[in-house]
Amino acid sequence: MHVTLNGAAREVPDGLTVAELVVHLGLTQGPVAVEINRAIVPRAEHAKRRVASGDTIEIVHFVGGG
Repeated sequence: MHVTLNGAAREVPDGLTVAELVVHLGLTQGPVAVEINRAIVPRAEHAKRRVASGDTIEIVHFVGGG
């Protein structure tokens, strides 16, 4: 399905949850913040919230450092 991810058009598999999308993108090393259609998706909902065709998704991957 077609989505806009961090400002770029992208094809992703149909039916993914937010958690599955994060894994699909390889962003499993540390926490992420996810916004879909300008609404923050709480981490507790990542496993339940499905991504739909046409969604605009922003994902921020946090990287620790000092």
